[in-house]
Amino acid sequence: MAEPESIPRPEGLETWYQLSDVRIDGDRIIYYGEPLIPEQRLHKELWPAFQEAGYELKLATPRGADGTALVAIESGSVGNDGVPWTNIALFAATIISTLFVGAVGWYFVPFSELVANPLAVLQAWPFTAAVLGVLMTHELGHYAMGRYHDVTVSLPYVIPFVFPFGTLGAIIKMKSRMPDRKALFDIGVAGPIAGLVATIVVTAIGLSLGPVELPARVVEQSQSAESIVFNNPPLMDLIAWAIGEPVVYSDPGLNPHPVIIGGWVGMFFTFLNLLPVGQLDGGHMVRAMVGQRQETIAALVPAVLVTIAGYLYYVRDLGLNDSVGLWAFWGLFSLVIAYKGPADPGDETAIGLPRLVVGLLTFALGSLCFMLVPIQVG
Repeated sequence: MAEPESIPRPEGLETWYQLSDVRIDGDRIIYYGEPLIPEQRLHKELWPAFQEAGYELKLATPRGADGTALVAIESGSVGNDGVPWTNIALFAATIISTLFVGAVGWYFVPFSELVANPLAVLQAWPFTAAVLGVLMTHELGHYAMGRYHDVTVSLPYVIPFVFPFGTLGAIIKMKSRMPDRKALFDIGVAGPIAGLVATIVVTAIGLSLGPVELPARVVEQSQSAESIVFNNPPLMDLIAWAIGEPVVYSDPGLNPHPVIIGGWVGMFFTFLNLLPVGQLDGGHMVRAMVGQRQETIAALVPAVLVTIAGYLYYVRDLGLNDSVGLWAFWGLFSLVIAYKGPADPGDETAIGLPRLVVGLLTFALGSLCFMLVPIQVG
């Protein structure tokens, strides 16, 4: 807890802010007064000094008062409220959801068997390990780089879901302002790089494990009913070629090993995360690489995605279930997240040629994860 004698009063505080009162509320120091310059510039001017003193600075409207208050929170206390129960609960729920979806959807365990013996879901532990391993590696890449740059970030929040993967992915929250464009780039690119490494490893392992034999009832159903087909991204085909293993099998009784789905998920989510818009990794990276011109690039993304959906629907004559709805949704979603924009760094100094090269290579590798028709009903 901050003590009165340790209240930071950096040079410039009362130059840019008409200070009227200071109060201590737990680990927060609240400065009451009126900004003498626009709020965005006020935060930019004062943030480095408070950061150096070990505090995160936020602007807030004080309850029951007029004007804008400055709230300084000790960096070590932001996001550290004891045990991260929310993160733990979501992670546990996602383990259960991926085990269940993996058992029913990818290991073809009959639902009646799961009712009689719930522990039968443990057959799907390789699927769960592959999917969560890829997603967590991606998010922990962001987390580690955030800690390296002294940017306060949360632990990953994993989102449980239903078929086909048992999860909608994972996110982390950045709770302090980016000091500069280099930190923004490093934190943004760390997730895709870490996730792609994990994806390549998981895919290679899944291919090496060989196919699984489908139960006779599943083969019969697949011949008389529609099934969902997950098409392969170019990166998966390259990995299969490199290790000399097939991705598809001519025998209808054989299916790729469920571990490969972890690689597919990693590639698909990597491509989506690299879209250069809003708070996505690609949005942060491009904001760091080209500065505020990122807004022009981001404005093109929704139009491109909706155009893809229109092409598949009107030219390729595919239905909404054959990825048309997917790209239409992401077109609208990217329009929404583009409005908020990426993180705004305090220092606009250029990131330099080495980071630009890393960024371009990451986007190039991410393009190998693109599939015009990721999911198709056939």
